[in-house]
Amino acid sequence: MHFQNRVQRKAGLLVAGLRTKGKFQEAESKRMKFSTGIRGVSDLQKENEKTAPPFRENETNSSPGSVSRRDKSEQVWEPVLLPLSLLSMMDLRKTPAKSLDKFIEDYLLPDTRFRMQINHAIDIICGFLKERCFRGSSYPVRVSKVVKGGSSGKGTSLRGRSDADLVVFLSPLTTFQDQLNRRGEFIQEIRKQLEACQRERAFSVKFEVQAPRWDNPRALSFVLSSPQLGEGVEFDVLPAFDALGQLTGDYKPNPQIYVELIKECVDLRKEGEFSTCFTELQRDFLKQRPTKLKSLIRLVKHWYQNCKKKLGKLPPQYALELLTVYAWERGSMERDFNTARGFRTVLELVINYQQLCVYWTKYYDFQNPIIGKYLSRQLRKPRPVILDPADPTGNLGGGDPKGWRQLAQEAEAWLNYPCFKNWDGSPVSSWILLVRPPASSLPFIPAPLHAA
Repeated sequence: MHFQNRVQRKAGLLVAGLRTKGKFQEAESKRMKFSTGIRGVSDLQKENEKTAPPFRENETNSSPGSVSRRDKSEQVWEPVLLPLSLLSMMDLRKTPAKSLDKFIEDYLLPDTRFRMQINHAIDIICGFLKERCFRGSSYPVRVSKVVKGGSSGKGTSLRGRSDADLVVFLSPLTTFQDQLNRRGEFIQEIRKQLEACQRERAFSVKFEVQAPRWDNPRALSFVLSSPQLGEGVEFDVLPAFDALGQLTGDYKPNPQIYVELIKECVDLRKEGEFSTCFTELQRDFLKQRPTKLKSLIRLVKHWYQNCKKKLGKLPPQYALELLTVYAWERGSMERDFNTARGFRTVLELVINYQQLCVYWTKYYDFQNPIIGKYLSRQLRKPRPVILDPADPTGNLGGGDPKGWRQLAQEAEAWLNYPCFKNWDGSPVSSWILLVRPPASSLPFIPAPLHAA
């Protein structure tokens, strides 16, 4: 009861609701519909190119975006209402290179008040998971910690498109295989307790938890939205084995943790399956980066997400985030850099995806013979190779050559837009980077490009 009252007091300032991802996407889709149907970007561009106002002398009923002639002395514009994501993508194409920082500020940086509300909501949900969720379990379940990942945890949230991975580390999960075999039962228990809270009105938020689509899901997903701001946060709650324990300062995991991870992944043929166990390292890898680098990551994510709407399945977004960090580390390392140059550099890396071999030695390296041998195999795989800096079994570049090819073609087309042009029309120069040669030409274990 004490916890329930405390949560109610905490939640009193937050007026929010939860709806499923499907409903959130449906609502976003509806925003694109107008009285005369859906207007395409090309239609709007054609209208902008017209030299005369688009109305007729005796016109009485105007279409959206046109001028209505109510009398001979009055012209009234009827505005077209476009989703912010579509408007910002149109504007990005036309934004001069020198104005990209202003574009990020106007379109991509999340509202401060909304971010504070979301952090407050996350704290409430984390408190629920720690203090109530497994209180009535038939056997002891201790939550050792709840870690916030995703863009909210990394500090790279986009306006209107924020996500948070809440990784719940549970005492009954004592091995990687435990996590694989038992995560489904814990997801069911979390779901049941969330639905109970909704019925009891223990929270001022309303839960509509997404139904799992398979017997052993990795995560329980839902969307938190704020009616005042009209922005949504996607939540994934993921049960995990606490492989790392408590982290301190410049923590570097005991190599034996990675030895066990590699053995388990190879035996199960599940490489990258247990990346959730290393969420804290993934978060810390990005969280302490300079503010402007995080802004560049936001710009790249915005570009990527709109490419995904157009092209469909693409390589994981996390791969693009890592490429952005890599481009900055290898080409700049300045806290105040030219955004257009950084953006162009990332897109050129995408274009040259068949030459990419990117990894870091911040959390693991070649010194342990088992890890070193495994890394050697990983780095000899067909390009692109982009290793998760926290999980050597996770190759973010592999497995989707078609997606990389489509994304590279889109990136090449984008280099002709004004956002990559100087004031005199000349192309913005990219940072100078060294790219790895093809895998077949490597006679030895390559040294890391950057030991972060």
